[in-house]
Amino acid sequence: MGLEIDLLKNYPRLKRDIKSRGEKKTAKDRIIARKFGKEFFDGNRKNGYGGFCYNEKYWKSVIPDFQKYYKLNKDSNILDVGCAKGFMLHDFKKIIPDIKVKGIDISKYAINNCIESVKNDLIVADALNLPFDDNSFDLVISITTVHNFKLEDCKKAIKEIMRVSKKYSFITVDAYRNENEKRAMHAWNLTAKTILHVDEWKFLFKSIGYQGDYYWFMP
Repeated sequence: MGLEIDLLKNYPRLKRDIKSRGEKKTAKDRIIARKFGKEFFDGNRKNGYGGFCYNEKYWKSVIPDFQKYYKLNKDSNILDVGCAKGFMLHDFKKIIPDIKVKGIDISKYAINNCIESVKNDLIVADALNLPFDDNSFDLVISITTVHNFKLEDCKKAIKEIMRVSKKYSFITVDAYRNENEKRAMHAWNLTAKTILHVDEWKFLFKSIGYQGDYYWFMP
């Protein structure tokens, strides 16, 4: 198994009103969010992002850590599983000119409304059946996507990530370390179908032979 490493430590943290969000959220809001359509990305805040737009202060601040840790250069090729509108890949291309990128997302809306610079690099596809050959990418990234599946499909998605990666992968998943964090995670969650204690995630990774790196999302 790889390392528990926070490669998103420089991602700006927003101040979140978790209690209020948990009180206002309904089962209907989750159903709408899990369609990953316009309502999730650019609709009402209660159903998702409330306007998913590019801002260079987010991913631009973390790309150098990925570049240094995985020794990425212009000859590297990377895949983002759950790329949404491609903002992270856009910044990879800005910071590492000529790097080759690919992104997949289940959301037709996100792909159709992606940032222009990666329009030809993104496709609509399912993380459970990645449309790439074995060992296709130097690095496969999946940020807060795997947990959107039920448990058994989480395992399948991670195995697919391993299959298409030559060597390196990095995923983040919704998780908690104690009861307070568990309550906060469930209050915040809209799309995740699998939320586990960090030790349960580690056990899952080990049980399927995941060799990549990982970290946690906690609101």
